[in-house]
Amino acid sequence: MAKYVLKRVLLLIPTLLVVTTIVFALMRLVPGSAAHVILGEQGETITEEAVEALEDEMGLNDPLVVQYVRYLKNIFTGNWGNSYLTGTPVFQSILDVWEPTLLITIYSTLITVIVAIPLGILAATHRNSPLDLLVSSTSMVAMVVPVFCLGLLATFYFGFKLRWFPTVGYTPIAEGGLWKSLYCLTLPSIVLGLNHVGSLVRYTRSTMLDVLGQDYIRTARAKGLSKNKVYYKHALKNTMSIVATLIANSIVSMLGGATVTETVFNIRGMGKLAVQSLERRDYEQEQAIVLLMAFIFLGVQVLMDVFYKVLDPRIEYE
Repeated sequence: MAKYVLKRVLLLIPTLLVVTTIVFALMRLVPGSAAHVILGEQGETITEEAVEALEDEMGLNDPLVVQYVRYLKNIFTGNWGNSYLTGTPVFQSILDVWEPTLLITIYSTLITVIVAIPLGILAATHRNSPLDLLVSSTSMVAMVVPVFCLGLLATFYFGFKLRWFPTVGYTPIAEGGLWKSLYCLTLPSIVLGLNHVGSLVRYTRSTMLDVLGQDYIRTARAKGLSKNKVYYKHALKNTMSIVATLIANSIVSMLGGATVTETVFNIRGMGKLAVQSLERRDYEQEQAIVLLMAFIFLGVQVLMDVFYKVLDPRIEYE
């Protein structure tokens, strides 16, 4: 097991190298120039000469190969660069806004798991019943409604009408404590979590039905074991080893989905920082955010492999 985990960790290096290459290329394909944005925000006259001079100073006129090699060298030496617009290290900018994004992701994941897995099990154990039809129909609606639309509806009803939750802004933990921060993020977390509930409900249901059709489940029933013991001790354990894959993918998807919820609820997090960096052509900042997201995704995949082994010791890694 330890040998396999070490091998997977080493495989992160070429994967991250591919990610950095793609991100670097895509950022250079985005129309516009960071020099235009900088000169505009400084209130200076934007002329071709001024833009050319600033791009020379920033190294943006160097050949792409030179820029790419310099970028890789900085990454491997721990210098991920400074923001073109603020001049602050890109990691410092990320640390300033990471808290709400991380909390939304964790909060949304908990909501998704707590709601979706029990509903999926109920739908599977009551197959073709009115309850199964209701759960399946509701989960389909949750899947097709866009996050921004659900967010606006939730803001209007639960924020303006009922006034249960704040509709905009975020109070950091250092200022209001953990519970105050979670209260501010409850509505966006519910919105983001419900968008993933539908797919997890349907996946749990289909996986549970497959497991319930296995021979060992029929044997357990023939031995006279209670339904709860068959469902939750034998079937659920094997279902979770498969459903965990979707949960892992949902975590990463929620990191990306936080961009929409942060925009709708006006929360300054990593997602909103990524959008602003892209709009302002802040290459260094955008590349750092995407690379960090990729590292988190790959790290979650490794953790899921370890989780599979815990759930099912029969799994062998070579």
